[in-house]
Amino acid sequence: MARLIFFGGKGGVGKTTLAAAFALRRAEAGERVLLVSTDPAHSTGDVLGRVLGAEPSRVAGTLWAVEIDAAAEAERHIERIKADARAAVSPEVIATVERQLDLARSSPGTDEAALFDRFVELIGRCPEEFERIVFDTAPTGQTLRLLTLPSLLTAWVQGVRRQRERVSGMERMLRNMAGREPVRAEDPVLERLAERQRRFEQARRRLLEDACFYLVLIPERLPIEETARALRALQASHLTVGRLLINRVLPADAEGAFMRARLSQQAEYLAEIERRFAATGIVHIVHDPHDITTLEQLRTVATQLSPAVLS
Repeated sequence: MARLIFFGGKGGVGKTTLAAAFALRRAEAGERVLLVSTDPAHSTGDVLGRVLGAEPSRVAGTLWAVEIDAAAEAERHIERIKADARAAVSPEVIATVERQLDLARSSPGTDEAALFDRFVELIGRCPEEFERIVFDTAPTGQTLRLLTLPSLLTAWVQGVRRQRERVSGMERMLRNMAGREPVRAEDPVLERLAERQRRFEQARRRLLEDACFYLVLIPERLPIEETARALRALQASHLTVGRLLINRVLPADAEGAFMRARLSQQAEYLAEIERRFAATGIVHIVHDPHDITTLEQLRTVATQLSPAVLS
């Protein structure tokens, strides 16, 4: 079984509930489990009945949980870059560099890049600190962008490293021509870039070799189509996809004219899901009549996750 487990899908289909149920089940089986929320809605703490923060906190037994705030991560990310710049850039230009970094806080992609840095740091704690990490991810589009970042950022870092090496070489040549003392051989910017490149490459390998993605949907038109797109994207990236989890399936004995109409429509969608995704495998989770807000309810949900998911 993969050590890195991702629950993804369209917003509002119940990813958080299933991710929490899965994590609780594995923890009660004796594993040290970390449940990570990367969803901006941050409903993981509500489901667990706990206030969660930026660092892992114990929920029960060997289950830990953390909610990542992308904006706060971006702030820390920018401050780390500033610290690196102060050690590598001349005092004459540092003010300009810092102004540009301040502008970058609101640039597209800054939150995602910072979130990925945090994501890489957390998966590095598995399996030594946590035997399994379960990710309750953002809606599908954001998750897919996050998963493509390793290759994109690796290419970007390689380009920046090449530019930095050329600039450093020019600086050394000019200092030699001017008869000035040579700068120290170590370049902190190059060192940090090289380290980030190694971490991104390692993260990419972990996603390919030790991760499994479970797509959550409900028997309705829009989630079905979004699931089909997500499945194609994950498979095109050569990532392992587990069974589809059809959440909130109405029980067959539901009564009343309205419920009969809903059941008839649900039956059509379930048949379509079976037809379109038969090769992937499917698990049904029956709709609970109440909101899921307790650990005992999560245990009940977990019993519906087949051995193919939990083993």
